[in-house]
Amino acid sequence: MKPDMPETTPPKDASARRAIAPVICYPVDTLPPAPMALYRAARETLVPIRTLRVPPRDAAAFHVPAGHFFRIRSVDGPQVGDLNLWNAGDISERFYSGKTRALHGTHLSTGDRMWSSFPHLRPMATITHDTLDWYGIDEFGGSVHDVIGTRCDPYTHCLLSGGAQYHHCCHSNLTRALCAETGMAAADIESHVHDVLNVFMCTGFTRDTGQYFMKASPVRPGDFIEFFAEIDLLGALSACPGGDCSSEHSSDSAACYPLEVEVLRADPALFEHWQRPEKSGYDRSHGL
Repeated sequence: MKPDMPETTPPKDASARRAIAPVICYPVDTLPPAPMALYRAARETLVPIRTLRVPPRDAAAFHVPAGHFFRIRSVDGPQVGDLNLWNAGDISERFYSGKTRALHGTHLSTGDRMWSSFPHLRPMATITHDTLDWYGIDEFGGSVHDVIGTRCDPYTHCLLSGGAQYHHCCHSNLTRALCAETGMAAADIESHVHDVLNVFMCTGFTRDTGQYFMKASPVRPGDFIEFFAEIDLLGALSACPGGDCSSEHSSDSAACYPLEVEVLRADPALFEHWQRPEKSGYDRSHGL
């Protein structure tokens, strides 16, 4: 833990050093813009083709073809979910939450894109609608749909609880769901489970210690977040054992509810000239 009081005497120019203005690490003015006008037009034509219910404290996998939409919806009560995405044809290409955070910020909403891992680095999905976009950033610095938390996992739970074994952490749930979908053994598939988009979760960093915090999610039944699949996707969603994450992160006592995943098809005529995003143009053969 950080010391309550600094052990080092501040230099004479400490105030001047602190006063230096920040610079955005990754200016995004040159990023290819998402065609939001196209997506909004397509939203008017959406037809559901598949619905999946994710049980409380469990996870389920699903497929979304490129050019389709999918929604994650709260159905019976306030519940957060942990989302993983992979290229359906090559699961080594997966959602890169850290780079997505660097490009779009700590929390995602409409117009933000979910980028894939190296060496691909391309949009996997674009958020096209978010019924919680009204929440913004609250007085504690909290907001929803974060890419700062990793996912609750049994290893950290065991470490912090003095050895307690808990098997319904989101990491475990996602691993089992991916095993069931691919037929691969858990020992082979676990490393493909990755840092998540914390859907509906309300989080931030404390101002005094900089620690990651959670608070009761503002999500209510009927709320949803919607995505456009830029490539053929394999997804997995865990209904977190913390419920709305108002008090506990991994728990059998928190009130938990199912989540719904809905896959939707738009009028294909609208996408006659649409193209899947290209992989990164960086030629690593010259630099690696």
